[in-house]
Amino acid sequence: MESNNEKKKVSRQSSSFRLRSPSLNALRLQRIFDLFDKNGDGFITVEELSQALSRLGLNADLSDLKSTVESYIQPGNTGLNFEDFSSLHKTLDDSFFGGACGEENEDSSSPAEDESDLAEAFKVFDENGDGFISARELQTVLKKLGLPEGGEMERVEKMIVSVDRNQDGRVDFFEFKNMMRTVVIPSS
Repeated sequence: MESNNEKKKVSRQSSSFRLRSPSLNALRLQRIFDLFDKNGDGFITVEELSQALSRLGLNADLSDLKSTVESYIQPGNTGLNFEDFSSLHKTLDDSFFGGACGEENEDSSSPAEDESDLAEAFKVFDENGDGFISARELQTVLKKLGLPEGGEMERVEKMIVSVDRNQDGRVDFFEFKNMMRTVVIPSS
């Protein structure tokens, strides 16, 4: 019984690892794959994965990372293709979170859990904790993720303006929630 409580605790603390909507989770995983695949060849090499993790502040030992990842790379490939990457993601989810992101469980999230996930995501962007996402904060996160939009403040400001309903030049949590709900892709 104690280990079951520990598993729930780990799963709850790590809700940012996955989204509860299967279609959003698949879309997010594809976007992450595309970000990590720096040269756009359709494969993530161990080196590209290491560099991406490092940019996110997650420094992994290259030899440990290599031994873990190589078992997912198909013979003859230079790195992980998207299917390999998805398999690795699922294995990590099963190992660390007890498979909590299985599709049959994802649609049963409560509004409070969804709100909590959104609040957690908002905090990633609200680096100074003032309750708002400024253009500078958004630019910092975009740069950390290696996105080209992060290099141009004008583009970042346009992104802010596109969701800033009260026109105060920054995004509050309410505006962030509305923006996130507009990107929901309905499940078929």
